[in-house]
Amino acid sequence: MKRKVLAGFLAAAMTASLLTGCGSKTTTGDGGETTAKAEAGATTAAADSVKPSGTEDPKLAKNMKILSIWAEDNDNGVLLKALCEKYQSEVNPNFTWDYEVVSSDNLRQKVATLVASNDLPDMFVYESGKPIVDLIDAGKIVNVSQVLKDFDCEASMNPSAVSSLKNLSGTEDIYDLPLGMNVEGFWYNKALFEQAGCEVPKTWDEFEEVLAKLKAAGIQPISCGAADKWGATRLLNAYLVRIAGPNAMADADAGTAKYTDENYVKAAQKIQDWANAGYFGEGVNTVDMNTAGSMLLTGQSAIFYTGSWFTSNLNDPSQNLAGEDGIGFFNVPVVDASISDENSWSMNCGNILAFGQKNYDEATGWFIKYFVENMGDLAMEIQGSVKGYNYTVETDNASGYTQMVLDTINSAQSAFTWFEATMGNEVQNVAKDGIQTLLTGELSAEDYMKSIQEAWDMAQ
Repeated sequence: MKRKVLAGFLAAAMTASLLTGCGSKTTTGDGGETTAKAEAGATTAAADSVKPSGTEDPKLAKNMKILSIWAEDNDNGVLLKALCEKYQSEVNPNFTWDYEVVSSDNLRQKVATLVASNDLPDMFVYESGKPIVDLIDAGKIVNVSQVLKDFDCEASMNPSAVSSLKNLSGTEDIYDLPLGMNVEGFWYNKALFEQAGCEVPKTWDEFEEVLAKLKAAGIQPISCGAADKWGATRLLNAYLVRIAGPNAMADADAGTAKYTDENYVKAAQKIQDWANAGYFGEGVNTVDMNTAGSMLLTGQSAIFYTGSWFTSNLNDPSQNLAGEDGIGFFNVPVVDASISDENSWSMNCGNILAFGQKNYDEATGWFIKYFVENMGDLAMEIQGSVKGYNYTVETDNASGYTQMVLDTINSAQSAFTWFEATMGNEVQNVAKDGIQTLLTGELSAEDYMKSIQEAWDMAQ
């Protein structure tokens, strides 16, 4: 298995060598098969953790090489730079760092090249899910769970973030750190719910009743955003998880279940039935996610499924005509609580941080400890955002929508992934390309799931 994975990286690296402009370097002067496969890889590729030599940071000399997709003055790059500066000034004056930026489009190729040359940096931004599983299997990255345990900082992690990362890699341990914490669910227009006499649904049967009442009242029940494809697959996944459990997609990718099994077909049939019932309105495949969100905020639809990044739209009065308290939020309604309950949310951690195994040492371990113990407060203070770490700063000045998201994230007990999270590129392309024809009825639910299974079979 390891030979196959490394061969894949070498092939990608050959392609990468033909590319130019993969990144520019800046140095800071002041300073199974998702489940089965990954579990097998975890035993052979797990990073050998270096135990701390004492109970306090020994201020070891360290020049940390960092690979990022954000400049130091943008997005998460701001946080990475700020944290490095704080660690250097507050804890370890012997810590310095080199910061290299690569475009997000070239990230996979860049990492493939570094893997092939056995030169992964100390810390690098990467993608969760399938891409990181390949690095785990190849023995290239550090077992972060072991580091957190060795350096006594496990309690600084948000439990839902840990659950999400484990689900994405299909492993018992985590091999990466989150750089975001997004929760997904259904946003709803309160005025339209009141107009149709609807209450927030807790069960799936109640949800179906709400959709029917909205349609009967002349209100478009859901804006889907199927032009972007993933807006539709998110809805399929929502129902699938509630009837088959949070590991449904990981099981199919591992080969312990098939995409053509009854529950998978049933989930595909559900959103086709909704389309046939007119719940998505006219021209569902011509509406992108931005338009779908705008429809909710302007009273053209009652419900819209998306993630907590939508709060930037909600907090903008020029976009949100529903007002400061006009939009509500609810989790995917429950079908059977013994399979998937109301405390389980669709969550993702955005891009992640991984640590190269080759250069891992005690100094890196102490930096990781500082990182997880301080990133929560730092992100909240600088950006007002949750990154997957516990925080202690007050959020009194947060908007009602932002506070709603924070409360939801903090109360979540477990997490499940999105539809394509564990799929390889070939399988993912088939899943996305077929979703629109599923909605129009040109493709049956059975044939849609069969096409995904066939793509998975060919990829093995």
